[in-house]
Amino acid sequence: MPGPDEVVIRVKASGMCGSDLHHLHGPRRTGAELVIEGHEPCGVVELVGDAVRPSEATVGDRAMVHHYDGCRTCRYCRSGWTQYCPNARTVYGGLNGDGGHADFMKVPAHTLIRLPDELSFKTGAAISCGTGTAFGAIKRVGLSADETVAVFGQGPVGLSVTLLAKAFGARVIAVDVEPSRLEMAKKFGADHVIDAREQDSVVAVRALTRDGGADKSIECSANATVRRQAVQALRQWGTACMVGVFGTIELDSEELIQLQKTVVGSLTFSKNLQEECALFVAERGLDVESLFTDEFRLDEAERAYELFDRREIGKGVFVFD
Repeated sequence: MPGPDEVVIRVKASGMCGSDLHHLHGPRRTGAELVIEGHEPCGVVELVGDAVRPSEATVGDRAMVHHYDGCRTCRYCRSGWTQYCPNARTVYGGLNGDGGHADFMKVPAHTLIRLPDELSFKTGAAISCGTGTAFGAIKRVGLSADETVAVFGQGPVGLSVTLLAKAFGARVIAVDVEPSRLEMAKKFGADHVIDAREQDSVVAVRALTRDGGADKSIECSANATVRRQAVQALRQWGTACMVGVFGTIELDSEELIQLQKTVVGSLTFSKNLQEECALFVAERGLDVESLFTDEFRLDEAERAYELFDRREIGKGVFVFD
């Protein structure tokens, strides 16, 4: 049952994310530490608390969830970046709040983002983490339609970057080591694909550009070598964005100082950016749903994560009636 300022969502789709595997292989949780996974939830409002205003949520609303909560009064919470709250941070679906791998999910009403009618629940689930993260990274580097962007890593986030960057009007160079992922990148609109097993990705990106490198690069693998390559593949004064989490970043000072390159990081997205991403996808009719290669029912979760952990599937999603 919802509290006064909460809603209960009937989950319709809940995506699987690579970060789930960190929890799978992390220290085993017990007692109060146990939480329901799933930080890519999307569904329909089933119940609303007594203090929830109709402008926030009504029964039957189609909604995504911005899967964070905070103190709601600090500057981060007020700006929609609740994941940075220093006072009372909650992360639904993996850290300390129950997520969307369940029939129902209870969250504060302020975390809801309206799902445009044109978008499926599976598309909403993708936007709730991976695709929204890609959109945030594109915004972080200020990508323009007259620029070339090199996207390192073509997993779900990287493929989302490729799809969205092409919709922004940019020229896209997709880099990966898996032929199947490069094929998907072509389908998602990449102008050029580079198999980093067969050729030096830095040399290849430079050969495809007139100014000695890409204007922007977005790195989605969290591999230290690839992170370095994402900076090296830039032209002078170019900007690289690091999206893949964990690990180290080691760069030659010449890249940053003599060549005046910029390196930034980007972590997920704000509530406003999640809404902006959903509207962008809806208005342009982008096929985000095709990111999901495998679909499961909740009672198949153990097998789904076994396959995911062994990299025998791409991006999976749990669907509900």
